[in-house]
Amino acid sequence: MRQVFVSGAAAVSAFGFDWRELAGAVIGGRNGFAPGSQLSATHGPVMAAEVPAIPADIDVDARARKLMAHPARLAAVALRLALDDARWPATQREQAALYLGVGASGCAMIELTRMLAASIVDHEFSLERFGGAGLAACNPLFAFQLMNNFTLCHGAILNGTGGPNGAFYSRGTGTVAALAEAHWLVQSGECDTALAGGADSALHPVTWTQLDAAGYPARGFVPAEGAGLLALSASADGALATLDAVSFHSARAWERNADLLLNEAPDDTLIVLAPWGSEARTRLGNHDALDVGLCLGDALAAAPALAWCVALDLIRTGRCRRAIVISSGIDGGLGVARFGSAA
Repeated sequence: MRQVFVSGAAAVSAFGFDWRELAGAVIGGRNGFAPGSQLSATHGPVMAAEVPAIPADIDVDARARKLMAHPARLAAVALRLALDDARWPATQREQAALYLGVGASGCAMIELTRMLAASIVDHEFSLERFGGAGLAACNPLFAFQLMNNFTLCHGAILNGTGGPNGAFYSRGTGTVAALAEAHWLVQSGECDTALAGGADSALHPVTWTQLDAAGYPARGFVPAEGAGLLALSASADGALATLDAVSFHSARAWERNADLLLNEAPDDTLIVLAPWGSEARTRLGNHDALDVGLCLGDALAAAPALAWCVALDLIRTGRCRRAIVISSGIDGGLGVARFGSAA
């Protein structure tokens, strides 16, 4: 099996569009929290970690944006930045695999409301009516916002990646499954290059309503949005780090096997990410770990990928030689990604 190297990365977060700024922000205790604008109309003022205005030179064009949910736009921007960072030749870009953790669709509320209103019969949602009058009530192009696999598709089409691909529904640790798939493809020789990460937003009114109903806001959960990607390669040329191992355990597996908690060597740097107020955070509790959620909030499917970028930045700046990112999202699973210095 081949060694897997990280050739490039991208992070789109409340701290902007440069993943090399993340570790400094986290270690310095800065956070990107401010009263959010996206939930103000439906939920009033909510402290959130929102992505700043996207510069025109890295954004997708206005015509393409009409077909995109917001997380898809963030994913397309991150994919462009990751490919630029990796500096792969055209052939490797075109053949690169792409695996992405994605969340709910994040579609336009006006279209969603119109579609649902047409699907109600006797004050209840009717699946039969949804399949007819509901779908007919919205613009057909709305499908490209509604289907969450298009969070991946839009970016792949715009950036020309044509290798194996897959979108993994994730509320946190499902994104680690995407990384595991990409890692295996490069390690086994199935692909020479692959990209993996996540894109999501906890700031969509429907998503936030779900989180609110589950009690997360009352326990300190800070909603965030963003996208993160790693560019993986079998080549050591210009590598930022090594990706040594990736493992993922379902919620049931972790529940049945308490021994999955880690006992690492003292020179490892641990990065822990789990939702505020969750049982998982209690189980992962490690007072010496770097808790990136304190600065980045929780961007659901994007959260593990942003934490991987923090780990890369820690290694790049010589703050540690190895880093382990432990993720446990509200989907209840456990994911572990191990990085090392390429030097």
